[in-house]
This record gives sequence, C-alpha cells and structure tokens, in this order.
Amino acid sequence: GCEDPRIVERNDGTYIVAYTAWNRDVARLCIASSKDLVHWKKHGPAFGNAYEGKFVNIWSKSGSIVTQLKNGKITAVKIKGKYWMYWGEKGVNLATSDDLINWTPLVENDGSLKYAINIRAGKFDSDLTEPGPPALLTKKGILLLYNGKNALGENTDKNLPAETYSGGQVLFDANDPTKVLERTDNYFIKPDLPHEMRGQYKAGTTFIEGLVYFHKKWFLYYGTADSMVGVAVKNSL
Repeated sequence: GCEDPRIVERNDGTYIVAYTAWNRDVARLCIASSKDLVHWKKHGPAFGNAYEGKFVNIWSKSGSIVTQLKNGKITAVKIKGKYWMYWGEKGVNLATSDDLINWTPLVENDGSLKYAINIRAGKFDSDLTEPGPPALLTKKGILLLYNGKNALGENTDKNLPAETYSGGQVLFDANDPTKVLERTDNYFIKPDLPHEMRGQYKAGTTFIEGLVYFHKKWFLYYGTADSMVGVAVKNSL
C-alpha cells in the first residue's frame, strides 16, 4: 500500500509527499515528488541514504514536514538551514533534510533514535503518538497536531474508551524543533458523532492528517475509523 500521505509545497513549486509504503512486513516512510500533482516520481525510503541505511528497515511512518503560512500560502520552511520533519508512531521522532527528499533521522549519543515526545500513561495518548498534518511554524513556535491512541489496560485514560483515537497538540521552540514549549494534557478533537464511532476501529476514531488554509479559515481533515473523511473548521489556530 501507499498510505497516510502528507503533502507540502517547496518554494520552487515542487510538491513533496511523505507516505507510508506498506508491504505487509514493514511500514516504511517514503517520499515522492511532483510538479503538477498528477505525475509523480517515487524516491524510495526517506532514510535510505542516512547512516549507511541503518534505518531503512525500521517501522517508520507519518512524516509531518514543518511548513509556514506566508501571504496566504503554506510552503515548507527551513530552520537553521535545514528542513525538519516529525515522524513516527509509538513516539514522535525527528529528521532533517537539505532537499525534502533525502532525510536524516536525529539520534542520541548512543545512536538510538531521538524522541521529540512520547506516550504518556493515563492520558489520551497513552498507547500512540503519531504526527498529523504538516507542522506549522507560527509566531509562538512550531505547532504539531498529532494523533493519540488510548491504551488498553492499566495505562489507559479512564475518561475515554480504550483504543480511542483522538487529536492532541504540542508546541516546539521556533529555533529548536526538538524543544517542547507546551503540550496539551487532553485531546482537542475526539470521536463523538455516529460516523466516527463505527468502522474498522469500534472505540471511535478522529485521525487527523490534512490541514488547509482557505478563505482565512483552517480546514482540518481527518479519518473516521477507515470509513469516512471528516472536516473541522476554525477561524484561527
């Protein structure tokens, strides 16, 4: 499968999509590019050239590239000379790039993957933290909307059904995309409508993936248990 696409535009008009390549064995974060949104060139795994291929075969997905709204248009933006991307599933990792195609994951001193945020026991994101739409550089910092899954068992948020997918927010430092400034303790969107409570995930799903700025409003698109696509609208973030 070619799943979970997140799309950004580069300043030169090239469109870049980060998507999950699923071969029923390992989910790999991959990159494709296009000039017209019709004809696409696949570039393979995002981490294929990093660290001599060390992270090619790890489970990786959901690439949220940092963007900026300028003159009514959202485009990918560099911070300290690099493009940045939040990615991952059980926790949120980071990567940088010079061209939006070849990405290098951030690692700790021991070579293990660096985490920007991780799951939290007893909260809506106790089982999963997975990036949503492309992150957005704002005056207050980098806003990442992400998906949280409630755990099944002792770590569950007792105010939500176990295994519910809902949305959270985290704000990173504008000059240091690894530094958390604020993070919501609770979800800002959760399943509560009939079509959000049926489908593949019976506990309910609002899985956010697309964010569009149109007519001075923000349109947040989300999946509802792999059955429908929903949209929520807000005047400002």
